[in-house]
Amino acid sequence: MKKIFAFCLSLMICAGIKAQDATPNQNLPYAFSFYQKFNKQVYDPNTRMHSSIKNYYADEPLLAARYGELMNLGVDSLQKRSWLRRKLTDEHLLNFKAEDYTIYADFLPDFQIGNEFEEGKNIWKNTRGYQVGGTVGKTFSFYTNGYENQAVFANYLTEFINTNQVVPSEMSGKFENETKDWSYVTANVSYTPNKYLNFTLAYDKNFIGDGYRSMLLSDVAANHSFFRMRANLGNVQYQTIFSYMLDNGAERLTADRRLGARGKWNAMHYIDWNVSNRFSLGFFQAVTWSDVEKEGKRGFDFNYIHPFVFLRPIEGANGNSPDKMRLGLNTKYELSAKTVAYGQFMFDEFTASEAFSNKGYWANKWSAQLGIRGSDLFKTEALNYLVEFNTARPYTYAHYDRITSYTGMSQPLAHPMGANFREFLGILNYSYKRFDFQLQGSYAQYGLDPAGLNYGKNILLSYDVHVSDYGNTIAQGIKTNLYFGEAKASYLLNPKYNLRIELGGVYRQEKNELGSKNTQIVNIGLRSTFRNLYQDF
Repeated sequence: MKKIFAFCLSLMICAGIKAQDATPNQNLPYAFSFYQKFNKQVYDPNTRMHSSIKNYYADEPLLAARYGELMNLGVDSLQKRSWLRRKLTDEHLLNFKAEDYTIYADFLPDFQIGNEFEEGKNIWKNTRGYQVGGTVGKTFSFYTNGYENQAVFANYLTEFINTNQVVPSEMSGKFENETKDWSYVTANVSYTPNKYLNFTLAYDKNFIGDGYRSMLLSDVAANHSFFRMRANLGNVQYQTIFSYMLDNGAERLTADRRLGARGKWNAMHYIDWNVSNRFSLGFFQAVTWSDVEKEGKRGFDFNYIHPFVFLRPIEGANGNSPDKMRLGLNTKYELSAKTVAYGQFMFDEFTASEAFSNKGYWANKWSAQLGIRGSDLFKTEALNYLVEFNTARPYTYAHYDRITSYTGMSQPLAHPMGANFREFLGILNYSYKRFDFQLQGSYAQYGLDPAGLNYGKNILLSYDVHVSDYGNTIAQGIKTNLYFGEAKASYLLNPKYNLRIELGGVYRQEKNELGSKNTQIVNIGLRSTFRNLYQDF
């Protein structure tokens, strides 16, 4: 890690020429519910925003005006309200501004209480958090948050946590009892030396795509350490990520507890090309390798550090390489000023001789996404919508060794359902002043594994134990139907950190030949922050 840090630091210093017309660098934490409020600015056929690379920057010229509107929604611009009222509803808790720096800080609560009716069970969440952020000059920005959590979850989430020893989209912790206890932190330092480059060192997540889900790289898994470089050359934007992740369920190679969970490395490159004002095309490639094998420590492989080459020949040059390469495409087309169609395709493994044989060969592994999203539906201002289809063939994202599967901390790096599924989902969101309403519904079909067999949904399992070479189809195994619906209504108390009172309800049914598992939840809470916590699986 010292070598990696030294390399990143030297790269930043070498690029540190005088900042002129510096590119935006104030990181905007990614939350789908908040980002969709930028639909008109992002998906405008009169501009060429690189929409698929997230997170965005709050001081991006195309977004800055809209961001200012959202941060000052209902704020008393004349400051006639009392100091206490302004701190509760208008301002950051702490806010310092000088000519060459800014700093802000907030308390982030997430207090929820509700009832799971099917089991007659009270559920609750008690989260106390903080955020601190700011800028130094025109080239540096920083952001960090942290949370201490205790909660009692609905049964389907409790089952997931007990199995995988991690809270969905968050982190591991103390899970022996019904009340789960865990912590969660984020840290991000951004440096923009000139108008073409941005460097970020972070303990955070990334997302690539224009949809609610991503089949290439999503923010489903836990936070992890990474170094990221972005190069903006007008119609072309390039991003490279070198990340280090933990796998809390991988086989331990020693009984010495001081070594902790095993780790893995990822090198991910993505090029986004705005072919025209309406059409964009992106190419994605990623390679994953283990930090330590039984034969010894491998560490970071500098063969993968070259940013502007295809990684496949490099990976293939490693003899019988234990590493896993994945390739993907991302595209979007702006149908109108307020509507965009988008899609993704991931190649996990491909055997040309079997590709069109229609025999269901197990090693032809791919995933895909198609969707449409927009704003002002039915000519109603601020009514945003999204309709999306996602699917992945059995064994996609898996590898012969769990440590090199496309996962982090026992969670997928792409779709939360792993593989061997198809999913249809829709989202409606409407905002009026400080009120916000959202409806989400989805239907998924997937194949669960009978005891001792691997039909391809659980991507943590080795694909060497697949059930059959041929005849593999999506949703094979115990064919299961999942119905999920969620409704939320909230009132925004403070736009600076999304402090809100939120009332919500969830309906979930998982049904197959073995029976039905039903979940019905109503809850209310005082919530805050901008982040995605996925529980719709």
